[in-house]
Amino acid sequence: MTLPIEKPVRKVILRSCLMVMLCLPGPVAAAPPKRIVSLNLCADQLLLALADRSQIAALTRFARDTAMSAEAARAGNIRTSRGSAEDVLALNPDLILASPGRRSGTMAALKGQHYQILELPSAESYDAIITQIRQVADAVGHPERGVAMIRTMNAELAAIPKVSGRPIAAYYQRRGYLTGTGTLIDDLMQRLGLRNLAGVLGLPALSRLSVEQMVMARPDYLIVESATDSVTDQGTEMLHHPALADIPRLKLPQAWTVCGGPSYVRAAKSLSAQLRAR
Repeated sequence: MTLPIEKPVRKVILRSCLMVMLCLPGPVAAAPPKRIVSLNLCADQLLLALADRSQIAALTRFARDTAMSAEAARAGNIRTSRGSAEDVLALNPDLILASPGRRSGTMAALKGQHYQILELPSAESYDAIITQIRQVADAVGHPERGVAMIRTMNAELAAIPKVSGRPIAAYYQRRGYLTGTGTLIDDLMQRLGLRNLAGVLGLPALSRLSVEQMVMARPDYLIVESATDSVTDQGTEMLHHPALADIPRLKLPQAWTVCGGPSYVRAAKSLSAQLRAR
């Protein structure tokens, strides 16, 4: 027969059990990775912003290319790799940042190994950028840095005014390529109050528009890459056609829009300042 436990005794037992539970160790957090290899140009830039330099075992071979990477100056003397399976195996990373569908041979050789792999698709909107910042910050063991970066970016973007009148702009590239909707450039235009000419014309994400077609469309602005200021080859020659000379131009470095990342804010600020100066 079970004897009843007096209330004072029961309280002492419950209190003791509670103390034991509080003293038990909780789940042990995984240690931050010590050797991170990037096979993704855009991941390079997030790593440089969110990881300790001592954690980065290698970046891509484009990491120090100022025309491709907005964070080229920060890459310094950090090792780069060709991205082959042999290179990665020799580096023996504990975290690999890659792009889905890219370097399929390398990834096929690495999958099934002990490596942790985080694949980052192309970020085609600000929301996607925020998601990837959180993912990378968590993966490298510094979630608080991601939180701080997002807070700063949100505040800076909130301070940028929209242009009035919803003018039409065309992101016009060498050989007449036009960037359409569902892209990072389109997301940037919408944030600033611009309408994308490609969307107005119902064109896909990537299309081509001749000089004659551009003259007929007559957008309020052309957004062009800074590197196309002068004619360097046949690809850039059409951007300097006299028929386009009267269309005001907004200029952006290509490196700021190749990847979705912190440079999105730089691009937004620059475009906004140029629009206000018109």
